[in-house]
Amino acid sequence: MRNYLEFEKEIKSLEENLEKSKNPFDKDGISQVDTAKIEKIQEEINSKLKTTYSKLNSWQKTLVARHEDRPRAKFYINEIFSDFTLISGDRLFSDDKSIIAGFGLINNKSVLVLGQEKGLDLNSRMESNFGMMRPEGYRKCIRLMKLADRFRIPVISLIDTPGAYPGIGAEQRGQAIAIANSIECCMSLKVPNISIIIGEGGSGGAIALASSNKVIMLEHSIYSVISPEGCASILWRDPSKSLEAAEAMKLTAQQLLKLGIIDEVVEEPLGGAHRDHKETAEKIKNIILKYLENFESLSGDQILNHRKTKFLKVGRDQGFKKAKDTIDNNLAFAEPTTSKIIRLLQKRKSLLLGSAAILTLLVILSNFL
Repeated sequence: MRNYLEFEKEIKSLEENLEKSKNPFDKDGISQVDTAKIEKIQEEINSKLKTTYSKLNSWQKTLVARHEDRPRAKFYINEIFSDFTLISGDRLFSDDKSIIAGFGLINNKSVLVLGQEKGLDLNSRMESNFGMMRPEGYRKCIRLMKLADRFRIPVISLIDTPGAYPGIGAEQRGQAIAIANSIECCMSLKVPNISIIIGEGGSGGAIALASSNKVIMLEHSIYSVISPEGCASILWRDPSKSLEAAEAMKLTAQQLLKLGIIDEVVEEPLGGAHRDHKETAEKIKNIILKYLENFESLSGDQILNHRKTKFLKVGRDQGFKKAKDTIDNNLAFAEPTTSKIIRLLQKRKSLLLGSAAILTLLVILSNFL
């Protein structure tokens, strides 16, 4: 049974009508199926889906990213990668079921796959802790990323989590340092790492695996430092202001692409990824292969510098470049010309105001002389 969101009421009504039209039985027995009517209703549904999903606000996109029917990491792993070998445990505490990790093949290329798994039903969701990773999950990922780096195997991460698990046990076992070490490990790899945000990319729980050469988002996924509800609770002390929070946070794929936080947006099937799992998986597979091919000709040091430069550019007009006065590969900030002018004007503000006042006085005096 398909689940519908609040803004999909008209679509639900049309699809229910479509199912009735497809039924060859009525109260009088077998009747003829009206194919023309079915085609017309299907066209209406497609038109309504296109109109509705092209006008989604940030909060509605958040709801789509959390949709119950949205394909999970496990589906993508089974659909995209062959000969997948699951690896468990962090060799310190236990195995975290919220992260599926192992080695597999994509078009006969070996890759390490890290997939944050939310689960499909109540039992699987409880087993995977609703996609919220514990310290042992991050430590498992670190162990496998280091192994992949040693054997020159690219890393593919499928991100889908509301955030890292905030429980007392997780904090006692070093949740914060596990996330920090995971980010450090991602940034230090000399093999390509590609992250795809397939649903929610929440807080440090996502960044721990998304500090990658390429960060890609599905069209209706989200990526933010906190959930809209959490943001609304902190800023307004009112979780009902989630819409305002979502708009202010710039958490949609389109907004983040414009800000330079992510590298590409993957278009989803009409009506979202939950309406066509296989097509979405095919698109993700193609984009992974595209970027793996792009990185094939680069050395380990070049891949590392690419990732370093990518993150240093975030929030900068012209990013960073190699410093002329250094003998190593350190990067120095190249200050934009406009910023230099503004900074110099602000620094000499008093002098400029005084000069302007004197010039004004001289002009006035010249008129009387």
